Amino acid sequence: MGLSRAVSAAEDAINRRSVVYLRRRGWRPRIIGLTGYGSVRSLHVLGRVIMAHPHAEDDDGENGDQAPERPIGPLDVAAEAQRGWRSFFTAQVGFLPVTVRAGGQTLRTTTDRGGYIDVMVRDHGLEPGWHEVQIEAVAAQPVTATVLVVDPNVRTGIVSDIDDTIMVTMLPRMFIAAWNTFVRHTSTRKPVPGMARLYRSLLEGHRDAPIFYLSTGAWNTAPTLRRFMRTHGYPEGPMLLTDWGPTPTGLFRSGIEHKRIQLRNLIITFPEIRWILVGDDGQHDPVIYDELAREHPRHIAAIAIRQLSPTEQVLAHGTPEAIEHPPAMRNATAEHGVPTVQGRDGNALATLLPEVVAERREALSTPR
Repeated sequence: MGLSRAVSAAEDAINRRSVVYLRRRGWRPRIIGLTGYGSVRSLHVLGRVIMAHPHAEDDDGENGDQAPERPIGPLDVAAEAQRGWRSFFTAQVGFLPVTVRAGGQTLRTTTDRGGYIDVMVRDHGLEPGWHEVQIEAVAAQPVTATVLVVDPNVRTGIVSDIDDTIMVTMLPRMFIAAWNTFVRHTSTRKPVPGMARLYRSLLEGHRDAPIFYLSTGAWNTAPTLRRFMRTHGYPEGPMLLTDWGPTPTGLFRSGIEHKRIQLRNLIITFPEIRWILVGDDGQHDPVIYDELAREHPRHIAAIAIRQLSPTEQVLAHGTPEAIEHPPAMRNATAEHGVPTVQGRDGNALATLLPEVVAERREALSTPR
């Protein structure tokens, strides 16, 4: 714990000096709007403030337009890598006064030590659907951030992992964040076959049903991931990413704990929704999802796990087989009837998942 505190303090000191140095060179705070979400009662508004050159291209947010795909040349790769490098190694502006305007509410707060904005706006008055909220910060140009207000009548939703679930990475896990950040062309990434079509079919007939993309990836990768999803036809939905780096209790944030917290937040925010949880067996998704389903069985419609190939397993964690499975006799399926299906891709899962979701929905709607 002493080492982690020392590293965290050193990071803060370096960042403070970087902000002062960049301000002297004419750089100013820039707000990055991230996609938020909430109910008709409360709304999570997300964003970040970093230092940016006043004439730098503003392409760091999630909600920018997607550039058309075209053949990639050496100059494209170099330019994209340079932009990716800038987005990964940022000077964040911590503890900066911020004002959030959402619907009829105005909320004043400050960024956290990492420059992030994550505020809860209550009684905002926004109707269900997609909206824009305004974020203002001292010495920065105001921006709008997109938020999704989920209809209180919605009863179905999807939570999907990203790497190795919707996107074929074929890279060692330690290199994925750098790849997503520095190599920004969406044509260099391959979607998992059939997964986008599976999600669209699951959401058919469920008007306004939300989909959330949950990952241990860093927020810096959000623009690239958003372009990838749009390019390959994935339904639009908020991303729940995380921040990397030291904390007072560890050198790195826990990806497992991040997923647990975000899943529980979704159940708290949307208590009437039954979730379809989709992940892969390359890391800890099977156990994390099963743990949540055992705790909240009536909130989980089904669990779907993409099975990685032996080669993908080796790249994910070093061995050709999945590293973690729920116990055979102590799992959500055995104890609570929460169905779990597995398949190599979206096409395989599509032969099983819709039917078990329908059966589960019928079982949960039957009076006990």
